[in-house]
Amino acid sequence: MRRRSLLIAVPAGLVTLAACGDDSGSSSDASDSASPQASATSAPPPKIVDGPLPAITAGTKFGEKPTVAKGSGEPSKDLAVKTVVAGGGKAVAENDFIAADYLGQIWQSAKVFDNSYDRKTPLIIQLAQGSIIDGWRYALTGKKTGSRVEFSVPPTWGYGEQGNEQAGIKGDDTLVFVVDVKDTFNARSSARGKKVPQDDAALPKVGTNTDGKAPSIEVPRADAPKKLVAEYVLEGDGAEVGAQDSVLVQYKGVLWDGGKEFDSTYARKQLTSFSLQQVVKGWAQGLTGKKVGSRVLIVIPPDLGYGDNPPEGSGIEKDSTLVFSVDILAKM
Repeated sequence: MRRRSLLIAVPAGLVTLAACGDDSGSSSDASDSASPQASATSAPPPKIVDGPLPAITAGTKFGEKPTVAKGSGEPSKDLAVKTVVAGGGKAVAENDFIAADYLGQIWQSAKVFDNSYDRKTPLIIQLAQGSIIDGWRYALTGKKTGSRVEFSVPPTWGYGEQGNEQAGIKGDDTLVFVVDVKDTFNARSSARGKKVPQDDAALPKVGTNTDGKAPSIEVPRADAPKKLVAEYVLEGDGAEVGAQDSVLVQYKGVLWDGGKEFDSTYARKQLTSFSLQQVVKGWAQGLTGKKVGSRVLIVIPPDLGYGDNPPEGSGIEKDSTLVFSVDILAKM
């Protein structure tokens, strides 16, 4: 059994280490919208066909909010998938996180039940069983970033017989989605920012590799700083992270004393997403205001970390200063 990330929060600003369980590390935040969250059950893989699919009558370019016609006749009982715009970027694999804009509507009525274009914030979600409806997993796996994909999802690979009351989706409704695949992230993803000089000899030096492998962290033989340190190693050019935001990250944590690694997404081969409201104060304060696409060195003194109550079994002693390298891959 794999352990959870150390970053899941408990009261009093501490974090805890669970002995086993789901390792997705995903934030439990849920939008009030009817985003394509997973249904209760999973069906066998569908047959993928190329139609029928309703026409996109306006907003036909990648990134534009589409207008989609009402479905004509009976929808396919299989998963109908069409690449409307073929992108030339990275191929999406199952279990990747994707960043995508999308619109969803009901085949029979053309009623739009959700779209991300109006929110001006792409959905970031993992194409993994239990994280998203199966229709998305099967329709988008193998597509390349920069692609616009239209597909219809029968109830079997959508919300099932129970439908989605919040969205006005009945148990026999076939759904039509138009999805613009903007980016994809997996365990080999890295920050891609500009290198920033690391001139302070009193601070740890973090590797600047962008090959998806864990960066080195060299801790100096010096007293640990008493205050929080949060410095760019690679400075990205994305949006700044706000104090209430959720983020998708790669990270590695070591102890100031001795440099021993105690936690790492690289070792687990699994990205982590979380709200800055769920993590220790040092993480929240250190990442607030930093740009997406960056690698950040964070040095957390005990009073902003675990203090005298470190997680049992974590290898962290009381009153430890912690050193992290954090790649901010996306803001959620």
